[in-house]
Amino acid sequence: MKFKLLRKTLDAAGEKLFAEGKPLAFLYPLYDAADTFFFTPGQKTSGSVHVRDCNDFKRTMIFVVYALIPCALMGIYNVGLQANQLIARYGASVAMPNDWHGAFLTWLNGHCPGLGLFDVHSVIGCFLYGLTYHLPIYVVTMIVGLFWEILFARINRHEVNEGFFVTGFLFPLICPPTIPLWQVALAISFGVIIGKEIFGGTGRNFLNPALVARAFLFFAYAGQISGDKVWTAVDGVSKATPLSYASGGVDALAHAGYTYKDAFFGTIPGAIGETSTLACLIGMAFLLIVGIASWRVILSMFIGGMGLATILANCVGAETLAAHPAFTLGPHWHLVLGGFAFGMTFMATDPVTAAATRTGQWIYGLLIGALVIVVRVFNPAYPEGVMLVILFGNCVAPLIDYFVVNANIRRRMKRLETR
Repeated sequence: MKFKLLRKTLDAAGEKLFAEGKPLAFLYPLYDAADTFFFTPGQKTSGSVHVRDCNDFKRTMIFVVYALIPCALMGIYNVGLQANQLIARYGASVAMPNDWHGAFLTWLNGHCPGLGLFDVHSVIGCFLYGLTYHLPIYVVTMIVGLFWEILFARINRHEVNEGFFVTGFLFPLICPPTIPLWQVALAISFGVIIGKEIFGGTGRNFLNPALVARAFLFFAYAGQISGDKVWTAVDGVSKATPLSYASGGVDALAHAGYTYKDAFFGTIPGAIGETSTLACLIGMAFLLIVGIASWRVILSMFIGGMGLATILANCVGAETLAAHPAFTLGPHWHLVLGGFAFGMTFMATDPVTAAATRTGQWIYGLLIGALVIVVRVFNPAYPEGVMLVILFGNCVAPLIDYFVVNANIRRRMKRLETR
């Protein structure tokens, strides 16, 4: 009954307000996006030439959002946990930074002390603490990103598709919690316009828009996006990520107090949604079960990265290991540090920007996995290579498919010639 009422309300609003010639006709793409969010399109195809599948574009995008939820929940909790650990270590004065976040948290803690905002042992308190940082980033991302989506939809006279809901959910998870909101607005604008819309919108872009936005931040504001202070939501105290210590090898990680258990579960500093390998694996399992992610890309990236890491850790001389301790990191460490698991699950598997042919997907994944390890081990000044390597993979994916297709054509031509 409720769904029928909602259906009638949307139909009436569409006819009276958003139809051609009506007062809000210029907002029809936004109305259409809301309508298709709640209901599948009323038009159905028929005939033997069409492929029938329950996983339409909308449902595919929603499945990706579902898969990202564990990473988001764990990431939000971890933001508060990291902050409260530093508060407990350095004193209560750290809990009151001179910004609106600190003022709001202090006010909230004063009026609702039972929430345990600054209690490192309170799961709810840590989650709410982290939410006050993640939620503004997400809201700004959605408002600014949807503005550009609606504008281009209106100009090009097409619907607002669900592709941005994935980008809008994904981008805040690859940002540090203390990123200024104006930088979020600039970055998502760059990602949507330059990374997608100028190529024709969702399905025609060859770069992942969320990674384009993140790369914009990295190159435009390198000092503010990669320093130690950006990873913890506490004023005046900095804490480096484990990956920054990884250039010193396993001993440096142990000396800094980072354990493999912490890295696997995600209770370490880092981008909001990238720290928990366990949450990434849960999302990966879901995407594989529903048939959204390519298992070939995931498996080949895993083989490429872990294989090269194994070779470097076990087949390099003692003198080289002493001079370059990053070589000592085994594959198990590379999997849980940085954004390897997150990129392998949600970024490299993007069906629009990844290789399309089966053989091409194997080459694409192997290339990305191996290059990530190369960047991490041989370039200690920039220990994390997942973002830029996947963007590089996006650029060469069409070329990989081109050679694979042409190789198949030549092979089939030879078969025809021998008959």
